[in-house]
Amino acid sequence: MMTDDSSIFIGGKPFMNYVTGVVMQFTTKGADEVIVKARGKFISRAVDVSEVAIKRFLKGQADIKDVRIDSEEFENKEGKLVRVSTIEIFLGKIK
Repeated sequence: MMTDDSSIFIGGKPFMNYVTGVVMQFTTKGADEVIVKARGKFISRAVDVSEVAIKRFLKGQADIKDVRIDSEEFENKEGKLVRVSTIEIFLGKIK
């Protein structure tokens, strides 16, 4: 069962805030799975956060289990329909 509190949405905050967030989910919150989510220009940042978290801080403890890509359509400020790419990176504990 997935709960939303194990999702980390990537945005404009300092990079290490997200890495720390991912690591904390596994270490202090005891999560078995953490989903790193991002859209548009933050997608590459989500990939970097995931990589740094599992390779540097959770080495041998967590791994990438799945990656899902999609796109969403929404109305921008000018009322135009725009499509934005989305990514969900599923990180899971190594059993």
